[in-house]
This record gives sequence, C-alpha cells and structure tokens, in this order.
Amino acid sequence: MDTSQNLNFSVKQGIGHLIIDRPPVNALGRELIQDLTKFAIGLNKMIFAGQADVRALILSANGNHFCAGADLKERQSMSEDQVEKAVTATREMTNAMANISVPVIAAIHGSAIGGGMELALAADLRVLAVNATMGLRETALAIIPGAGGTQRLPCLIGPSKAMYWITSAKIFSAYQCLQDGVANFVVNDADLLNKAREIAGEIAQNGPIAVRAAKEAIVRGLDVEAHIGMEIERQSYARIIPTEDRLEALKAFQEKRPPVFKGR
Repeated sequence: MDTSQNLNFSVKQGIGHLIIDRPPVNALGRELIQDLTKFAIGLNKMIFAGQADVRALILSANGNHFCAGADLKERQSMSEDQVEKAVTATREMTNAMANISVPVIAAIHGSAIGGGMELALAADLRVLAVNATMGLRETALAIIPGAGGTQRLPCLIGPSKAMYWITSAKIFSAYQCLQDGVANFVVNDADLLNKAREIAGEIAQNGPIAVRAAKEAIVRGLDVEAHIGMEIERQSYARIIPTEDRLEALKAFQEKRPPVFKGR
C-alpha cells in the first residue's frame, strides 16, 4: 500500500511493520498525523477486502526516539481554533490506530512522551527497550492529554495509577512502565525489534479471522456490562464457526500436523 516520506511499511510472512521516520524526534506534526490516520484506515480496508495478508502489525520508529509528542514549534504559530483542530486530528489518528483490526505491537525506544505515549497506548501491546522512557507531560504544559490518554491509560492500569501518571506529569523508566502495567515486556535495546517480531510471529501463526474476532470482542467488551460483553463474545464466535480455517484446524489436529490458515 502507498505510504509517505514519513512512513515506511513492509509485510513479511503475515507480519506488517510500520516505521515512523520523521527526523529528528518523530514529532506529531500535521502531515505525520494525516499520514498515520490514512495508513490505519487504508490497512483496515485492505485486510477486510483480502488484499493484504497482515495478521499482526509492529509499530516502531527510526532515529533516537519513538515519538517526542506534538510538534510544539508548529503549535506555537496556531490560533486557539487551529490548536483545537490539531488536537482533534491527533485524537482521530490514535482512534484509527486503535481500530486496526489486527493486534498492534509498539516497539518503543528512546522516549514516547505526550502524544507519542498516546500513540503507543493505541497499540495493543508495548515492548520497551531497557533505556526507553514514557510519560504524559501535558499538565506540566498547562493542558491535558487530548489524544486518548485520559481514557486509555486508566483502562490499562487503573484510575489511581493513571491519575498519578497524568497529574504528576512525570517521565517513567522502562521498568516503572513494566511495573505499572504500561509495558508488556522490557528488553535490551538490541533485542527490541526481535522481541516484537517474536510476539507478532506467535500471533500470526494462529487463525487470522479468529485473532481479529478476539481483538474485537476484547475491545468492545471493555466499555459494556458483563452480560453485553458475553453477547459480543457469542456473536464473535458465531461468525467463526462457518470459516474454512476452523475446519482446517480440526483436520490438522486429527492428522497431527500444523494447520495452514488462509484467512477464510
């Protein structure tokens, strides 16, 4: 699929890899925000149309940092109305990334601060290099996280921990992120992408329709009462029953061989 000079995308063995490349710190300016939104929406369309065999997606970045957050130099020249529109566009971008139908693994090095952390929170899993840092610095700038941080972080780590993260505006180490539940894994810097690929490979070997249905059921079930969540799960399971992949899994089990899933 088409990307821009700010993004590089490749697919290998069902694993997509999106690399942010906006030097020097991958700040979220207008163009990068638009590019990420367009990418996420376009990838989803291609997956559902059967035009892209992407079963898991790695999100990483070139340079010394994952993403330093909003482009503050760009913001300084904006009117109040323009700032509001920019924040809305950033929120829509993180929503689009969160709505990618396959699991997204953020591989984070350097810093992921402010909007950069909110982009990481839009992923499903986060692998951090041991020297990486994360934080929501907005209250130190007399604003609040406006691209999903006040909503996604409490869902991930609970309201009390999220309250401290957001209102203290502290920057947290990789191991603090792991301890609080923001990170799933912390690895040596040199092992960052290998760990992300390992996780993506574990996901990609499974039934792609089932993986997408599982992600949908989990995400949709977060904001509803338990009985509604159970109905969401029932509907998701019902869609899987007639698939070729389910029958292939049963046949492979009987024949004592690995299944070959085709996403049908």
